[in-house]
Formats: sequence, structure tokens, C-alpha cells
Amino acid sequence: MARPFVVSTGELFRHPGARQRVALSGPLTGVALSTAGLTDEDIEADLTLEAQGSTLTVTGRVTGRWTGECRRCLGPTGGDVSVDLREIFEPHPVEGETYRLGGDQVDLEPALRDALALALPLAPLCDEACAGPDPDDHPVTVEDNSRGADGEALADPRWSALDALRFDQ
Repeated sequence: MARPFVVSTGELFRHPGARQRVALSGPLTGVALSTAGLTDEDIEADLTLEAQGSTLTVTGRVTGRWTGECRRCLGPTGGDVSVDLREIFEPHPVEGETYRLGGDQVDLEPALRDALALALPLAPLCDEACAGPDPDDHPVTVEDNSRGADGEALADPRWSALDALRFDQ
């Protein structure tokens, strides 16, 4: 299977300070939050790679499409997601701060996944003016379970242990 986000870096490190522009495109499956996720369409990455000693700096913009569920009406929604990327790759990465740099190539996929996942909306809306579900289609009913069959107020079961208490004087 082709790996669209693996880039050869051998030539960059032969000329320290050299830059290389790359335009990458491919699917990133499984990038999702609870109610929003990337679609199966290809994401686009327009990046600049720069060799700096034994590290590689990657800067640029990554864009894709997302789909999700509106937090108010629960209908389908979606849109474009775009994020500026600035990451460092090194042979011995610091967890949570930098990414792994391979021998003569770098796999940009983990950085792209992280950046796009953080850019997805946490609670998407189909429209800022969304009023939520139609009340005629989803009527609200409230059941009053605080009264027994004889109309007398029921005791809260959480307090039932107190019914056994007796205070003799």
C-alpha cells in the first residue's frame, strides 16, 4: 500500500539549511472526535521541509473535509478544516513535543493526524442559528413520579435508612 505522507529527506541533509517544498495528498482514515471526523476524501498538505543539523522542521498548511452531527438538532453537518503546521522531526524525539525522523525519509502522517484532530470542532453546529429539534416532531413530556397512587408524596428512597431511626427520650 502506498504511503502518501512519507517523504525522502536524504538530499536535504546533504545540504544543511536546504529547503524543499512538497505538496502531498492522500486519505487519513480514523481521525475523529466524538461527534466529528475527517471524511474519506483526500487531505491536502502544502509543506516546506528544512534541514537544520540533525533535525527537520516542517511548516505549511494542511486542509481537509470533516463531517459530523450538529450538537443542537443532531442533523448531519460538515465543512472544511484547515490548520497551520509547524513541527520538528528528530532522530530521538521527545514524546509529545517532536516527531520521529527516519534515516533517509520522514513519515509526516502522525503530525498531520495530530494537527487535524486538534482542529476538528468539539461541538459542531449545522448553523449558528440552529434552534435544535423541531418541538412538533419531538414533544417534551415530563413524568411526575413524586406522588403515589393515593396522591400522597413518596419518600425519597435515598433517605429510607433514616425511617428506621428512633430517638427515645
